[in-house]
Amino acid sequence: MATSRRRLSSGASALLGVALVLLVAASPARADAWSDFIAGLWPDAQKEGVSRATFDAAFRGVTPDYSLPDLIVAGKKRDDNAGQAEFTKSAFEYLNPKYLSTLAVQGRKFLKDHERDIINIEKNTGVDRYIMVAIWGRETAYGSHKLPHDAIRVLATQAFTGRRKDEFRLEIIAALKMLQAGVPRSKMRASWAGAVGLTQFMPTEYFKHLEDGDGDGKADIFDSVPDALASAARQLANKGWVRGLRWGYEVNMPAGGDCSLEGPPGERTIGEWQKLGFERTGTKPFRPDEAGIGAYLMMPSGAYGPGFLATQNFKVIRLYNTSDLYALFVGDLADRIAGAGGFHVPAAQVAQPRTAQVKEVQERLQALGYPMDKIDGKIGSNTRRQVGTYQKSVGIKIDCWPTEATLAHLRSNAARTPQ
Repeated sequence: MATSRRRLSSGASALLGVALVLLVAASPARADAWSDFIAGLWPDAQKEGVSRATFDAAFRGVTPDYSLPDLIVAGKKRDDNAGQAEFTKSAFEYLNPKYLSTLAVQGRKFLKDHERDIINIEKNTGVDRYIMVAIWGRETAYGSHKLPHDAIRVLATQAFTGRRKDEFRLEIIAALKMLQAGVPRSKMRASWAGAVGLTQFMPTEYFKHLEDGDGDGKADIFDSVPDALASAARQLANKGWVRGLRWGYEVNMPAGGDCSLEGPPGERTIGEWQKLGFERTGTKPFRPDEAGIGAYLMMPSGAYGPGFLATQNFKVIRLYNTSDLYALFVGDLADRIAGAGGFHVPAAQVAQPRTAQVKEVQERLQALGYPMDKIDGKIGSNTRRQVGTYQKSVGIKIDCWPTEATLAHLRSNAARTPQ
């Protein structure tokens, strides 16, 4: 799913949220604003075929949940480091080898348990069987992760006072359509951003990709493993999955290699990367028939390693959840389930800058003319690329990482322009 969504905020944030609930609930003005907001959803819901009875039942007794991350609430200091693990943890923390190994063992068991259905899903969609099982493992730990929130409350709160109100307004309407279609409210348990089911679908993705994976004439992503896997695979297929193509390759950075080549704008063929000195890690070289495959350099910890050449299928996994680390986790887990031993170069223990620091780096780079597509405090491939380009242009250490030293240099060289 394209909308970012995920895990719980910190315990401290939750306690702060409880206090805010008590404070804000005491405000008649805010209560009125909530009531007006809910009433304002009705025309859109009605246009989408939601009955008045379904609408009223959905919101009966529902209050906003101010403990959620990513909200804009008057009087509440925003914690930019709460929320989605893909953007608040370093690669070293997120790509935990012990957890990946545990999930891989479990994944092989579940793949065997559902082998017939999974093979059929792979044939029908073209999506690699190990990838679909890995998504299930990443999303809900094969169904063992108990989703803590009511989806209607979460989505309504985010649409009411979230940082991405417009996106979540579409999601709450889609969730109401799910209720209208017969999904029981009890099944609508969600992550903090409203994703539901074994393979975590945002409601707007639900009707686009829902698929029957076991041939029983129904499609149920909440209780049927084959249906959840088939729907996840169908989503990947619909978003451009290429049958038979690897998600990516771990590579060795050549001596003097340039980390500022990272990101989709720098895409080349495997053969062209080889001419620049990039080769696969370990003992398995690139095959001759892989030379024409398009791929881009992806370095989640900058020059500190590891490095990857990411293919079209890596891009598709990112469309399921827009995070490099998420796609790497899924790719690594899929390979481990298939019998591989994980990455050869472990993720570096590089310091993870705070969101405010990254934002300032992004703002200062943008002010100097560097193309920043977002000022969001998240260290994506474009931020790493532009940091490296700046470092190279001014003659400082090139590590493609928004360090304090790079920020200090930006502050003292505000008049510089990109080269």
